[in-house]
Amino acid sequence: MNVLIRLGYEIEITCDQPTEVIALLDPHPDFAGSIIRTSGLQVSRSVPNRTYADPYGNSCLRLTAPAGAMRLSRDSLVEVDGRPDHWDETARECPLSALPDEVLGHLLASRYCETDLMMAQAWELFGNVAPGWTRVRAIFDHVNRHLTFGYEHARATRTASEAWQERVGVCRDFAHLAITLCRCMNIPARYANGYLGDIGVPDNPAPMDFNAWCEVWLEDRWFTLDARHNEPRIGRVVIARGRDATDIPLIHSFGPHLLTRFRVWTEEAQETVAR
Repeated sequence: MNVLIRLGYEIEITCDQPTEVIALLDPHPDFAGSIIRTSGLQVSRSVPNRTYADPYGNSCLRLTAPAGAMRLSRDSLVEVDGRPDHWDETARECPLSALPDEVLGHLLASRYCETDLMMAQAWELFGNVAPGWTRVRAIFDHVNRHLTFGYEHARATRTASEAWQERVGVCRDFAHLAITLCRCMNIPARYANGYLGDIGVPDNPAPMDFNAWCEVWLEDRWFTLDARHNEPRIGRVVIARGRDATDIPLIHSFGPHLLTRFRVWTEEAQETVAR
């Protein structure tokens, strides 16, 4: 059974001078057929904009923000699978020689995932764990226990090895550390972000909105796992996928900008859609 999710954002930035901006805020092209309706992109200033596909297949908004404040907003209704993330306890690791060419790059180090610094630690912890799903679950269980979540711990420059040492972080830090440990064990892993509401779970005093998680390659496909929540969840709507957060920032500006408003919503919609 599918579920309807109302999601959207209202984000305002202020720039001292005209500044080129790239934003990844809307559902991934994979969800194009799932969008029931949308307000369309609303821009508070008359600014030409366009979208393009990056090397990972993500949809990116490109524009030049004028000097002063500029607000971006959109409200959408999306229909998604109402089942939790699919997990497969029988999934096996794929031999390196059989990995698809496009997957192989997700074994390499990246800006926030320093496999060279974590290699010895990873093999000490997981080298004797049965390969496949058992090893992947051991990695995610370990990261979930090792890090303490808290919004007050957010730091945009924290890497996986720093999160390991500091033992704190937000969802992106949980994802980066799990990805790094998987890559160290020759298991391809990539970073994903998107909308994730508190659907099918107890009410949360700090409700979810944007979130980051992981996708791990086992057998012949990607599996979604989340080191912070560490359980299958309902209603993920992917915005973008990449090697780590460097590839898919929500907003990247080629010059200073100040974030002056950030409101996001993700909630199950209580309405009926005509068929």
